[in-house]
Amino acid sequence: MAIYRFKVAFEDYDGFRHIDIRSNQTFEDLHYAIHQSIGYKADYPSSFYVSNDQWHKGEEITIFPNEKKKAAGVRQMKETKLSRFIDDPHQKFYYTFNFDRPLDFHVELIQIIMDEDPNIEYPHCVKSSGEAPRQFAVTLPPEPGSDLDGEEPDLDDENKMDLEEFGIDEGDQDTQSDGDDVEIPDGDGTDIDFEDGDEDEY
Repeated sequence: MAIYRFKVAFEDYDGFRHIDIRSNQTFEDLHYAIHQSIGYKADYPSSFYVSNDQWHKGEEITIFPNEKKKAAGVRQMKETKLSRFIDDPHQKFYYTFNFDRPLDFHVELIQIIMDEDPNIEYPHCVKSSGEAPRQFAVTLPPEPGSDLDGEEPDLDDENKMDLEEFGIDEGDQDTQSDGDDVEIPDGDGTDIDFEDGDEDEY
């Protein structure tokens, strides 16, 4: 059984993975192998696109087709063998992972190995260069004391109102308990890699 060796690289980052996979395995097998090699959770809508040398998208092969794609006859990864679309010794596929927060990959066939290794379970990552970026952006909580953390900001002595000037006794004000909404008066406020690695040349 022939083995395909694919180079998988992020479109906008340095670094890559080399993945060996049997020619009779599917695009779904390659999909999960990619994410196993970089440590991502893989179960998100994604598609491979048959590409030319300029990485222009051609025919789509998807993993979780919606009704529109089903009606259009878009191929599914689990039903499509890799060998069906290998027409070139350097065949390219443009791969988009997670359409809600897309990450794009360049997937290129770089070698065909005629004899598989009986001691290897395929697909198999044979080379890894660089660290993958975070799968999702992390939103940090606001810093304590900022206008964004739900608490009214402290005012210095120069900016405090002279309540007595308005006939208001500071001790008569209602005290808000923790968890209550704080109403802030209108006024001026504050607007709120992969590492480089040596590539094998083929």
